[in-house]
Amino acid sequence: MKLYKVVQGAVVEEEGSFYQLDQIVWDNLINRDDLYAYLQNSIQDISPEKDSSKLLENIESPIGSQEIWASGVTYYKSREARMEESEDGGDFYDKVYDADRPELFYKGNAFRTAHPGGELYIRKDSKWDVPEPELTLFMTSNAKIVAYTIGNDMSSRSIEGENPLYLPQAKVYDKCAGLGPCLFITENPIPENTQITLDIFRNNEKAFSESIGIDQMKRKHTDLVEFLFRECSFPTGCFLMTGTGIVPPNEFTLQAGDKVSITIEHIGTLTHTIAQK
Repeated sequence: MKLYKVVQGAVVEEEGSFYQLDQIVWDNLINRDDLYAYLQNSIQDISPEKDSSKLLENIESPIGSQEIWASGVTYYKSREARMEESEDGGDFYDKVYDADRPELFYKGNAFRTAHPGGELYIRKDSKWDVPEPELTLFMTSNAKIVAYTIGNDMSSRSIEGENPLYLPQAKVYDKCAGLGPCLFITENPIPENTQITLDIFRNNEKAFSESIGIDQMKRKHTDLVEFLFRECSFPTGCFLMTGTGIVPPNEFTLQAGDKVSITIEHIGTLTHTIAQK
């Protein structure tokens, strides 16, 4: 089941049919431990539509007042890349990869998030920028994972590489996060063999493409959530990006005009155009 946030409310997609939910409050709708069952029950008395073109004309990122957090160095390839980019602090990343406590950091909120199909920014004061395609969890205020979406954790490798203490500047700025296009809601955890694919297009030609399975993650989703909720409360729930295992080569950096598409099986494809303020 998929749930889209749209200008006029919300749309549920179930087995090829679409159901419009009117007069909803997004935060109240998704912050339910029984979200799957609630939506199944909600669409029972709604006439389904097969044509989604009008219903999904104005898709928004599936976020309301929630915070977005992110995980770092959860894949081996990410560990290697961070150690390479860091001028003096490479051992920080080596240690966190093997540590019990994961790297978790605040990424942003709805204000810093670009809607599907919109523009994501690269910083003007950065010389080396990459997208980071990440399976993203949505947890309720009770720390229960009830949905999944696609996240793009835009990152300045040059700023973070200069000094690990610059991480907040490398990660958090206007339009630094992509989220969407929907929430994938299931009664069971997303399959472990789920594939993530990153495609980057420049001048209408594919400049980079790579895939990885989420089974390559070192850490369990539930462990990341447990650490995040230890001393933080999230009254309307929270999004957590789970880290990237796809890293473009060191000679690659994003440019204004590039198109970035992230596809995750079961969820869909999230596409943005790269720009600067």
